[in-house]
Amino acid sequence: MTAVPALIPVEDLYAPPTRSRAVLSPDGTRIAYLAPWHGRLNVFLRDADSDWSAPDLEDGSGTPAARRITSETRRNIDRFFWSVDGRHLLFQQDTDGDENWHLHRVDPARPEQPAVDLTPYEGVRLLGAQLSPDRPGTAFVQLNKRRADLIDFFELDLMSGELTPVAESSGDVISWLRVPGRVLAFTIEEGGEHVLSERTGGETRTIARFPRSDILLGVVPAIPTADGMGLWIGSARGSDLTRVARLDLETGEETEVDSHPVFDLDTPRPEVDPRFASSLILHPATGDLLGVRYLGDRQDIHALDPHFAEILPLLTELSDGDLSHVSTDTTGQRWVVEFTHDRDPGVTWFYDHASGKARRLFRPFPHLDPEQLAPVTPVTLTARDSLPLPSHLTLPVGLEPRNLPTVLLVHGGPWYRDSWGYDPEVQLLANRGYAVLQVDFRGSTGYGKAHVEAGIGEFAGRMHDDLIDALDWAIDRGLTDPDRVAIYGCSYGGYAALVGAAFTPDRFAAAISYTGMSDLVDLVEGVVPFARRAVENSYLRHIGDPEIPEQRADMLARSPISRVEDITAPVLLIHGANDVRVHRRNSDRVAEALRDRGREVEYLLNETEGHWFINPESNIELYRRLESFLAKHLGGRSSEAS
Repeated sequence: MTAVPALIPVEDLYAPPTRSRAVLSPDGTRIAYLAPWHGRLNVFLRDADSDWSAPDLEDGSGTPAARRITSETRRNIDRFFWSVDGRHLLFQQDTDGDENWHLHRVDPARPEQPAVDLTPYEGVRLLGAQLSPDRPGTAFVQLNKRRADLIDFFELDLMSGELTPVAESSGDVISWLRVPGRVLAFTIEEGGEHVLSERTGGETRTIARFPRSDILLGVVPAIPTADGMGLWIGSARGSDLTRVARLDLETGEETEVDSHPVFDLDTPRPEVDPRFASSLILHPATGDLLGVRYLGDRQDIHALDPHFAEILPLLTELSDGDLSHVSTDTTGQRWVVEFTHDRDPGVTWFYDHASGKARRLFRPFPHLDPEQLAPVTPVTLTARDSLPLPSHLTLPVGLEPRNLPTVLLVHGGPWYRDSWGYDPEVQLLANRGYAVLQVDFRGSTGYGKAHVEAGIGEFAGRMHDDLIDALDWAIDRGLTDPDRVAIYGCSYGGYAALVGAAFTPDRFAAAISYTGMSDLVDLVEGVVPFARRAVENSYLRHIGDPEIPEQRADMLARSPISRVEDITAPVLLIHGANDVRVHRRNSDRVAEALRDRGREVEYLLNETEGHWFINPESNIELYRRLESFLAKHLGGRSSEAS
């Protein structure tokens, strides 16, 4: 048997990557990427043909090959992209996790100049930035600048910062889109039907309607076709699985472009989590659809363009991982590609199709040995009512897989899914000696409409039964010690952890809720103003409408705060003080109630974070606390004990 690996320090798993998220410039000569400076991820720039073995200088002064072009010291940069013409680099930034994103501009040719905040409006959120090839000097942005609950549409001059109104919402718009010569609006009507319309002056022309059964969070993806006469959309019309269709903007008719016989289009995961690449691979200059991603146990990419079909196998052979973020120049000859992998994440390559040569640019975590990390294995379980439950099992390296302490790790959303790949918290838990079981319970996305709709009205019901059934599967196979099980998750996963502690207290030795909701009524009533109309098919349909007395009572009955007296296991609560999705009072109230009853509870409240902790020191503090808590109650390894 393989030897038990040494303890990996929390800092090694949660320190910033040495480099990550490389994006090729439109002309193919430069590569922008993220690298740490003063403990924060900033945007750096290198020539594509430079020597990438040379380190990025810690003092930020740069070399001819490596230039730092942003100077963020408060918070990591997470999202950045090139302007269409390559003249600017743009990035988004919020304040301490408040999610009021601003769009910033930097000039790659003048790295000494400070970044310019192009949307410097207090309390206003950037809700979308669309770049159009026919308008290279501008971005079309969605802002709730006029009123907190209204999303208006503007054209933003990237050089001057001038904001020109394009269209105003009358209260019904949930998103805007621009194609040459047209302004499009997505709205949602009472009853949950989504509508796409064209807005011209004061006139509205309905283009297409989408039944509520087909739309959960919105029509995603929705990207203009190269000719401007249609949209590439994800569509489940008349099907359980989501496929790619072309929507004609004149007739509203949908035509199937591509589909997979077994897998869903990989959506809406990338739309809500920028760590994952879009399901549609597009040409940066023409907007042509090059390829489509589907996701099952592993990713399957369909090439739809002859040139990309020639290049795709040459890219995929560079790694045994799954192709993730890709960027190419306007000629489609030079490529920068990143790979998803369960033990060697984010490895990034440069490929020149003209020469046929490829070279590895970097590994984001060169200090981590893939051989010391735990493989992630997709498995499919069966719920008590015979519903298939796609899941992932990670076992600690070097230990006999018998009677292991186990962490039932529940994903957020719940309209999300787990997938094969690298997750630092999974690796931390496995390294500490825990089996990690992740379950795509009913209500999870990525497995068809029926799997999602099976979760309607099942919060703290069959959604929780699925988790218990998966746990029983692991116990029945001798993998899990039933007396040493913790349930842990973030957001919905935190709610599931509290449900586990309150509704099935005999099953768990400990529970950890990270920004989890304890009160479903508070969750729905606390939705930020501009999103309240958009949650009809998600929150209101799946959880309930608190304005209807019978549903409000049911929501409270499914809320852990209503059953807090039944919690007997130790609980660790984690929350960001600036969380706008799940207000901190959801954790405050549980902590107070448990303390009043003399129960064991720990509470980590971070004043500089929101729904997800971003900065390295925040995550290092969080996971040190988590590993100590689990070691105390499940008996796994801990760096503190060592």
